Amino acid sequence: MIAHTTLPVSDYRRSKAFYIKALEPLGYQNNMEYGEAAGFNDGKNTDFWITREKSITPLHVAFEAKSSAQVESFYKAALAAGAKDNGGPGYRDYSPGYYAAFVHDPDGNNIEAVWYDYSKAK
Repeated sequence: MIAHTTLPVSDYRRSKAFYIKALEPLGYQNNMEYGEAAGFNDGKNTDFWITREKSITPLHVAFEAKSSAQVESFYKAALAAGAKDNGGPGYRDYSPGYYAAFVHDPDGNNIEAVWYDYSKAK
């Protein structure tokens, strides 16, 4: 199990504002900050961090949602915060019951919210 991960960003203030808004529907809050590094807590652990770096290689990060409605709320909040669409909410062929939405953050990172609909996994 991964304890935490850090995503490099080019513009710390812009990205911090983006993630505060985009992750709120998933229950995340910005709860820690050290210089140009911000930690986000999901109610259990501070498991997602952003930090300013000079060089960025876009990555993919997926956050687990508790419902399809939460995936949809994430998608709307992320777009309102300045994300670019990379695949609206819906079921995917990745595995039965895989319901997700994808956006590109300000640095082009592929950010996903996914809900596992186990009723469709049978």
